[in-house]
Amino acid sequence: MRHRIAAVTAAALLPLAGAAGTAEAQPASLYAPSAVVLAVAPGDAGAAVSRATALSCAPTAQGTHPDPQAACAALAATAGRLDALLATPDRNRVCPMHYDPVTVSADGIWKGSRISWKHTFSNACTMSATLGGNPVFAF
Repeated sequence: MRHRIAAVTAAALLPLAGAAGTAEAQPASLYAPSAVVLAVAPGDAGAAVSRATALSCAPTAQGTHPDPQAACAALAATAGRLDALLATPDRNRVCPMHYDPVTVSADGIWKGSRISWKHTFSNACTMSATLGGNPVFAF
């Protein structure tokens, strides 16, 4: 009985797909989706998130991030490779050598591809010295 109802429903919807009866997939947008959730959590694994923000970069920069345009531009400059954000730490900043780990993460879609990235810093000072000049984790 269930199969017969599904077949009738699909047959009834076919004329709505187009004059020839074939449906062509139409993209919702010309831009590949780019939306990520950025988070900061104390600890090195599995800790509760202390702060997070949402960032969408296509078709326009928006979200709960305080400066979505700058964050999207920074991600675009690295082609979505978040490890590139770690390349230029502030060498003039001195941080204490105590271990109080902080983990930053990014999960979502960048230009249509799934990303899941995590990095743990030895403490908040080291995180700030490494990511401080970059607007992606400035929230």
